Amino acid sequence: MIQVRDVGLGFGGKPLFTHADVLFTRGNCYGLIGANGAGKSTFLKILSGDIEPDSGDVYITPGERLSVLKQDHFLYDSCTALRTVLMGNARLIEIMDAKEELYAKEDFTEEDGIRISELEEEFAEMDGWSAESDAEILLNGLGVTNEYHETLMAELPNDIKVKCLLAQALFGNPDNLLMDEPTNHLDIDAIHWLEEFLVTQNSTIIVVSHDRHFLNNVCTHTVDIDFGKITMFTGPYDFWYNYTQIAQRQMRDQNKKNEQKIKELQEFIQRFSANKSKARQATSRQKLLDGLKAEELPVSTRRFPYIAFEPNRPCGNELLTVTDLTYTIGGKVVLDNISFTIQPREKVAFVGTDAVAKTSLFKILTGELEPTGGTVKWGVTTSQAYFPTDNGQFFDGIDSNLIDWVRRHSDLIFETDVRGWLGRLLFAGDEGLKQAKVLSGGERVRMMLIRMMLTPANVLLLDEPTNHLDLESIQSLNDGLTRYSESILFTSHDHEFTQTIADRIIDPTPGQWYDRKVTFDEYLEDIRAD
Repeated sequence: MIQVRDVGLGFGGKPLFTHADVLFTRGNCYGLIGANGAGKSTFLKILSGDIEPDSGDVYITPGERLSVLKQDHFLYDSCTALRTVLMGNARLIEIMDAKEELYAKEDFTEEDGIRISELEEEFAEMDGWSAESDAEILLNGLGVTNEYHETLMAELPNDIKVKCLLAQALFGNPDNLLMDEPTNHLDIDAIHWLEEFLVTQNSTIIVVSHDRHFLNNVCTHTVDIDFGKITMFTGPYDFWYNYTQIAQRQMRDQNKKNEQKIKELQEFIQRFSANKSKARQATSRQKLLDGLKAEELPVSTRRFPYIAFEPNRPCGNELLTVTDLTYTIGGKVVLDNISFTIQPREKVAFVGTDAVAKTSLFKILTGELEPTGGTVKWGVTTSQAYFPTDNGQFFDGIDSNLIDWVRRHSDLIFETDVRGWLGRLLFAGDEGLKQAKVLSGGERVRMMLIRMMLTPANVLLLDEPTNHLDLESIQSLNDGLTRYSESILFTSHDHEFTQTIADRIIDPTPGQWYDRKVTFDEYLEDIRAD
């Protein structure tokens, strides 16, 4: 159990949250949500003890073990993958090291024997004899196969390192588990395994994630940081989202009714207050007016950008035909003799574990790469707008503010028009004068979306557009693409995003070609059945 009592924290005189009182109990999983900068990661650091709050305190049941998903990928470079996982239980690894040191002594004393006996007893109580096999099970479940277990972390690729650190956090059934973005860099199978693992745990789990599908699958509660407060809701992310949208709409509707009623009462009072025969009625209405007011809607830190794509014209009968396409990098076949035809107004998700294959395909379709073999034929009435997964060329070393950046990538001339588009994607006021080269990852993505919206194409190609975006921006992009009337070709690691947009799934990975008119969930059922 973790209890937060009257906790407050601020930076630079500005409070993130105040008087937070929240109780996290065993057997529940809590999804911690809030706008970028609202304080989600900071709140996790308060719970873990890495940051001291300005006021209040955090109480953890004595004797309970707290495990935290580490974010430093270089912290365990000198350790093997297996030892890194075992280090998730600090006391267990301490006992293991102490035992090894004592058994290695040449001048073994009676005191050493007594100490060994004590350590062995504690080791057995902690299920130490099964620790290594438990760690191996976690690693294998996440897709880190035996060949990596004795490899130093420094020698592992980043995606494997991420999985090792996640296995470390999960190791030993901790009483309390804190995880910040655990699905980042995980493949579909690893995310599915993690979801199934977490729902079986009897721990207190608190997780920050931008993956709506993950939050819906694992969370029993949603904890929202907004309006300078921390509020808990029973239910997963979708319940919270629908509930808050309805509540905000009801409050706005009630305000409109109150404002209309206030106007009617004021007109009556003004008209009849001097009339003796109507004075009593005017006084009565004045009392009603005094008790009636429009509620001020609290200022939210949450901002939803406006994202909408307008095609320049409908596409004709022919959209895209790919025939016998092959692409090789350094002797490795990335695309192996693939053929497909995209029909007008189809929304196609390209999936699979090979990111290089998907990105290479998109670059060939947009003409950035020449295929090793095969042909690509676009319909004569098509026009394409492309969102690349790597947008560095548009920002790195570019000495330009955002207003000039938009002008460079569009036909807009007048500053008022440019600022209007920037405002849609939450760049208001002086932010238009910010230098493009200093933007964060999420800000860069929003600028690239402006660029796409100002290219009124009838085919959109998007390679991992949800990377770096917060939940609000992902939701807005999701809605914008769902409304789009023409064709979309895209890739995304976001399950909910892919499920709600795509009506056809293609996996171009060599040796596992898949192409069907199905939803993403149906695709997953197909490949797991195989």
